[in-house]
Amino acid sequence: MKLPVSFEFFPPKTPEGAEKLRGVRQQLYKLQPEFCSVTYGAGGSTQEGTFATVGEIIAEGVAAASHFSCIGATKASVRAQLATLKGMGVKRLVALRGDLPSGYGAGGEFQYASDLVAFIRAETGDDFQIEVAAYPEVHPQAKSPEADLQAFAIKVKAGANSAITQYFYNSDAYFRFVDEAHKLGADIPVVPGIMPITSSSQLLRFSDACGAEIPRWIRLRLQAYGDDIASIKAFGLEVVTDLCDQLISAGVPALHFYTMNQSAATTDILSRLKGA
Repeated sequence: MKLPVSFEFFPPKTPEGAEKLRGVRQQLYKLQPEFCSVTYGAGGSTQEGTFATVGEIIAEGVAAASHFSCIGATKASVRAQLATLKGMGVKRLVALRGDLPSGYGAGGEFQYASDLVAFIRAETGDDFQIEVAAYPEVHPQAKSPEADLQAFAIKVKAGANSAITQYFYNSDAYFRFVDEAHKLGADIPVVPGIMPITSSSQLLRFSDACGAEIPRWIRLRLQAYGDDIASIKAFGLEVVTDLCDQLISAGVPALHFYTMNQSAATTDILSRLKGA
């Protein structure tokens, strides 16, 4: 399978977590990712860990993308962070509005991700490949599906190069989003975000928090397996591999895996796809 793939990690909170992630990365590098991205906590709360992990990935000889959120940020702080990342050799950013930490009032000089994209372009020209988020099943805080599509189109006009989607398990939602975005002139590559299924409780918690839809038949099957981890993983592997097959057959530009700092599920899915 020649399709480009990329992997997302989150910055570990402990030295043990950092050591474990180094091993996970070495496993996943065998799959020759186009790049690896590192997430950024609410209000930039993990900035130090994010930049440290990005630096390690670059030192390991792999292209790294830093998530970069702007909520609560100032132009001066963003300017300084861009200079730091540029100095590290980062060529790709995932530009997001981001979430406010709990108990944190609004503030900062950026209201939307499109403001951040425009600022990065104005400050740094084409120094960075800018990725933005896309929501095939509609952003949970959007006023309407139309408003969400318009917001995406504004990010594209501001200078985004490509997009990575929130994860989904209904490929029709992805295809419809891409078609509707194209009609608005937002015709950048939209890369599907893929979430392997390894734990039903974790998946249900994440999906409730971020608005990703778990189709009823998947939800019921996961509930029926109860604590049978082996059955959950086997079912998840089948479901997500089938989803990837559908997407690849339709000609998606790449696949982006939300690894949850684990290597086994992503490796298993990609090995099945390569054997297809």
